[in-house]
Amino acid sequence: MSDAERDAMLRLVRDFAQREVAPRVREYDAEERLPRDILDAMARLDLFGGLVPERWGGSGLDHVLYGELIEEISRVDHCLGVLMSMPSALVGAGLLRYGTDEQRKQWLEPLASGRIFGGAGVTEPQSGSDVAGMETTYVRDGDGFVVNGAKTWISNLDIASFFVTFASRDRSLRHAGITAFVIPRDTPGVSVHPFKNKLGFRPICTGELVLDNVRLGPEALLGEEGSGFEVAMTAVEKGRLSVAARAVGGAQLCLDACIAYADERVVGGSPIGSYQQIQKKISDMATEIQAARLLVGHCARTLDSGTRGRVETSMAKMYASDVFQRAATEAVQIHGAYGVSDEFPVARAYRDAKVFQIVEGTNEIHRVVIARELLRSAGRTARVRGAA
Repeated sequence: MSDAERDAMLRLVRDFAQREVAPRVREYDAEERLPRDILDAMARLDLFGGLVPERWGGSGLDHVLYGELIEEISRVDHCLGVLMSMPSALVGAGLLRYGTDEQRKQWLEPLASGRIFGGAGVTEPQSGSDVAGMETTYVRDGDGFVVNGAKTWISNLDIASFFVTFASRDRSLRHAGITAFVIPRDTPGVSVHPFKNKLGFRPICTGELVLDNVRLGPEALLGEEGSGFEVAMTAVEKGRLSVAARAVGGAQLCLDACIAYADERVVGGSPIGSYQQIQKKISDMATEIQAARLLVGHCARTLDSGTRGRVETSMAKMYASDVFQRAATEAVQIHGAYGVSDEFPVARAYRDAKVFQIVEGTNEIHRVVIARELLRSAGRTARVRGAA
């Protein structure tokens, strides 16, 4: 894709977000819903195709442009960035890599084109980051399966046509006992229970997915039995890239709002932007956002090279979400009393930013991942040097 084509795609998303989303996001955030007409318009613009190859209804983008597009729409509403990322990450990545052609045709192709939406059921009430500790189980039933359990904090409960979810045939096997399934929403025994009045991410319908004696045929199996952990991990790096890009977009929203407010808000006869305290906050915010953006770009280029990029994606997710949280805090401070009103977007950003430090692995977990990988790599290097 040429530079001109890439720029055109970014302008398309920027113009769409400002024209169609910005005037409505305050209203639908309060109502805790994603307007279907906005999602339909995004589908017509092919905004859900992301990394999915064109053969399966996607756009075949590289990771760099994928991240930039998600950042762009997240400057207005990061929840739409979540929906843009799902065919390439949490919901679609496993289907692309491990699904049969029939499964890709039935689920991935319409997902990538925005004709349907899906959800990913990994997290459970007693097992968040510890995927291997899941309590959802399944048993063989002839050539099919019966699944029982519950998942929590699952997104798209209101619009998902199917869920990619996971269960264990023997919990003592930990990772080796996990199997992935594609479960249509209308399967008997599947029920959803949304959580209302969440702190952030309010437009996305999130809650509990209950699987009560859900009977599945062999066509529901995603990958091989016992390979479910690998299926789940397929999407991890792409999901973290998406979160990091969305965090940069949310932080940029805060900076844009602060620059505009500092120019128009007058205190003591002068715009508050003329005071050094405000200038320091804005300059620090801008510098950190640019650093996060560069880290996200490095992460994307690492993934484009074919490397898994476990450290790079953890660094990008952790740092960008921390930057978003700091930017949102300073943005509310700059806005003063108006910062707590939904009349200004910084109040919504403040609520959302905290959640970014939790989703796709808490930032504490990412610090552990980064440190362990670096220490493990240092240990390997030392052993090689010793052998030499």
